[in-house]
Parts: sequence; structure tokens; C-alpha cells
Amino acid sequence: MSISRRVFVKSGGLALFSFGLDPLFLARAAFASYRPLPPVTARCRPVLVCLFQRGAVDGLNMIVPHGDPLYYRERPRIAVPERDVVDLDGHFGLHPRLAALQPLWHNKSLAAIPAIGSPDSTRSHFDAQDYMESGTPGAKATPDGWLNRYCQHDREHQNTPFRAVAFGPQLPRILAGSAPSLAIDDLQAFGLRAPQPAARDRLTRAFEALYAGSATGLLSTSSQEAFQAVQMLQQVNPGQYQPANGADYPRGRFGKAMLQIAQLIKADVGLQLAFADVTGWDTHVNQGSSEGQLAARLAEFGQALAAFAQDLGEKLRDVVVLTMSEFGRTVRENGNSGTDHGHATAMLVLGGPVNGGKVLGKWPGLDPANRFEGRDVAVTTDFRDLFTEILARHLGATDLAAIFPGFTPDQARFPGAIRA
Repeated sequence: MSISRRVFVKSGGLALFSFGLDPLFLARAAFASYRPLPPVTARCRPVLVCLFQRGAVDGLNMIVPHGDPLYYRERPRIAVPERDVVDLDGHFGLHPRLAALQPLWHNKSLAAIPAIGSPDSTRSHFDAQDYMESGTPGAKATPDGWLNRYCQHDREHQNTPFRAVAFGPQLPRILAGSAPSLAIDDLQAFGLRAPQPAARDRLTRAFEALYAGSATGLLSTSSQEAFQAVQMLQQVNPGQYQPANGADYPRGRFGKAMLQIAQLIKADVGLQLAFADVTGWDTHVNQGSSEGQLAARLAEFGQALAAFAQDLGEKLRDVVVLTMSEFGRTVRENGNSGTDHGHATAMLVLGGPVNGGKVLGKWPGLDPANRFEGRDVAVTTDFRDLFTEILARHLGATDLAAIFPGFTPDQARFPGAIRA
């Protein structure tokens, strides 16, 4: 007997994804003896961390064009005052609540890319998120995500169940596909500090429940990989982790996710791709300027990124962090002191391999004549040009056209985010 659909099994915080599974295999695996797994050999494995600012972050108040008077004219209530902006290059600056990232700018490990986004004109959150995660703007039928397709076409790092991990309760669209991926909501939630026999009993009951057809929680097609992941996490012992170098992560879901990503990177379990969602960016009402709703979200965001970089220390040399959002927001504030759905947004790239200390891409300006449909920041950098550059120059991907079907990658369009 086989199961041809995805199987969802809840098992306290760990989820593994793939397709087609034999429940008899799961039942046998449940009784397999735990034996120590050899650690993944540390080989300066490059790591990409993707962070999705879900809800459409206001790129103009995140990377502020304070040198453009039109910015202040169009936003009399929500523009960040020039005195508060953390200046970057005389024209652009960081929102003051991102001040924790300024040292990364000065040491050339942080770059900003304004006017970046999708060539598709949709202002639908659902469609735009789907296009950005599938990597195929305008095409709704794409079955898998672009990070998963990278894993499908690059098989060099398949010796670990921790190659691609999403930190959250479910697998995101960007990691959906035939290549195995994990979704981990909480490294400590799988009973990892329990004695080994008790942990084994817990797993046995979970797999027996799956075999009996009841829902438990592990999203899986390979119980072998599930067992390997649990065994490796037991050896890592996440409950004992202490951030290094005085790093202080903000309390909250996102800070916790970044701490756990840092932990897995330093544990050398083979993590290559990590993903985390950061929600709360849909600011139609009372957005605020230096203070307020958006400022509070940016404060947590900036503090978590700064803590992550501080915690990793020298290991940041092999890590690139990419922030993304489905689209930006209108240039002009609305009548509710907020902003509506727009077009281009801004993204950040940080890490050791980053060509930092620069604002990259072509800035179209805020002149109404240059705006998209007369109201939004125009897209001058297709998000796929940035994503393909990171895959090629940081992860060493070669078959970029297969990862982004229907798109012709061209190094001449790379924004220059990664040092060649």
C-alpha cells in the first residue's frame, strides 16, 4: 500500500516534506534503533538565509530617499524626518529603527537595493507572494518554489536532512517541491532533552499513529530523513544554546527564528538554505514615521539581524541574508496616514560575501512622470536578477534557467550584490 498524496503528521515542532511514502516503511522505521550519526563535515559550506517580509513592506520608509524633496512633499505625515534618518550615501538612509544595522554598512557587509520587485503588475498579496516564491511572475501553475528547484538541480549538498530548513509551523511555497525540506517551528519542541528511550517511544507512537491513519504532525515522505534529523538535533542539544559575542536577540517569533538559524549554522549539521517569515507589514492605516506601527516592526527586524550577525562572528563570512517582500507601497500617503499597495519595494542583502556599503541598482526617482502607472516607484531591478546573482556567485549554481523557467539570466543585469 502506498500514499500518493502529501502526508501531514504532527510531531511537536518538526516537519519534513517530500512525496510518495510507504506506511510499512514508516512502521519499520519507528522501531529502528537510535545510533549516533556522524557530524556533517564542515567545509565552509555557503549558507543563504531568505527572510520574507510578508504583507508588502514600505520600501520608501525602510530605505529612505531623504535626498529627494518629493518624498517629503508626498508624505507630509508619515515621511521619516531627515534629522532622524541614518544616512547611508547622502541620498538614501535607513529608518532610525534600523540603526543597529549601521555597523554592517560601515564594514561593507550590508547593501541596499531600492526600486526592486516583480515585472508583474499585480497588487494582490496572494498572487505577488506566489510569484516571488515560485520565481515565475505571472505564471500561477508553477508547481514548486525556486529554492526547492535549486536543490533539485544542485545535488552536491544532499548528505544531510538539514540542507533546506524553514523556521515556522509549515513549509513555505518557496521550498515546496520534490527535493526534501524541513519545517521546524521550535528546535526544543521535539522532546530533544528527554532521555533517548523516551524520545524513541515518542517517535514510535507518532509513526504508529501515521500507520494507523491518524493525524500526528510530521509532514514526511522519508521517515529515514525524519529519524536522522531528530538524532542530529539530539546531538546538537538546542536547549543548551547560548548566543555568542554578547548577541541579544529580540523577544518574539522572528528573533527566535534567527537565533535558531544561527544555532544550526554553528552546529555544522549541513544547513545550506534557511527561510523565515516576518509578518505585519501591510500598513494601510496609521503607519507612522520615526515612531509608530512600521517603526515597531522595523525595530524587531533590525535588532534580530544585528544580533544574528554578532552571534555568528567569523562564520558570517560564509553567510548571505536576503530580505524580500512581494511589492512596495504607494509613493503618496493615503487619507488614513498609511500607504496602499504599490509596485517596487526595497530589499537588503547582508553577510560576509556581500558587496556592501552601497546602494545598488538604478533609482528611477519619485517624479510622477517616472512612476509606475503614475503612482508607484517603478521597478528597475527584476527580483530574479538579484536572486540569480546570489545563487550563482554565492552558492555556485550553474543551471539558472532551470531554476527560473521562462527567464533568461544575464550577468550584465546582476545588481552587484555579491563580490565576484
